[in-house]
Amino acid sequence: MKLTKFLKWFALCLGVAVFASSAFADENLFGYVKGSETLPKGAWELYEVTTLRSGKGRGDYTAWNLEAEAEYGVTHRLSATGGLNFQSIDTKGLVIDGYLPGDKEYGPKLSGMEAALKYNFLAPAKDNIGLSGTLGLDYAWLDPHSGRKKDTASLETGLQLQKYFMEGQLIWVWNAATEGTYAVRGEIDDLPTDFEWTTNPEVELEFKLGTGLSYRFAPNWFIGAETLYETEFETEVGQERWSLFAGPSLHYGGSKWWATLTWFPQVAGGGEEYADQSISNLHLIEKTKQEVRLKVGFNF
Repeated sequence: MKLTKFLKWFALCLGVAVFASSAFADENLFGYVKGSETLPKGAWELYEVTTLRSGKGRGDYTAWNLEAEAEYGVTHRLSATGGLNFQSIDTKGLVIDGYLPGDKEYGPKLSGMEAALKYNFLAPAKDNIGLSGTLGLDYAWLDPHSGRKKDTASLETGLQLQKYFMEGQLIWVWNAATEGTYAVRGEIDDLPTDFEWTTNPEVELEFKLGTGLSYRFAPNWFIGAETLYETEFETEVGQERWSLFAGPSLHYGGSKWWATLTWFPQVAGGGEEYADQSISNLHLIEKTKQEVRLKVGFNF
């Protein structure tokens, strides 16, 4: 996988996605946690979300994920979002029984699609606090961890709270979400001896809690911090993993576009570990040591 090749795909996806028409209400101040605001009726916004995930404590592991999304304001309270997902992966020197069957490398591939609805019950600029609910449906055919064939269908429900302080100079958000996933792995030939790779259907249930604070330190510029806790339960193993990520975010918002950059290291984690894992206080099977995310939004 070459970075230049990935950037070419990024530019291509951006060009294809610019079909969307102006508001600035759903500006994303954070990389991972979400605010409660929605787009005004009739407004369009295009998002490009690029995430780099790297480091598993052994071997070499680098994965890129790209989301190209368009959001539309159905009403002043209801927004609808649809998008395509792409991924690249480069993993060497690490085999994890049941999860990573061996080295894998490929450039950007279409990996899935998603759709979501967001309804705003309380507006943070008008009411004492903002409150929204989301309903999302994802379908994917590539595993984001191993890069192998895996069909997954996921349904996520979430709540977003948002509060303005100091006349909007300081903004706080809080998220809670539950995601249910039905997954089936594809068969792999020539697996290592005695390697576990079940192709039976699996049911996964994930819970998420996140929060963030963002402060406007100059016109159009915000600096913030966010954290996200995730835990997942699976059919046969019960609680498979949990992780806590936390890091800083830098946001710029202009009249027609905005951008948010987040560095998100894993500060704690647990659950299943791979054999001879040298870092015992992190979950490094499905998660990585750190993530970096760039989100860019365009208003049309």
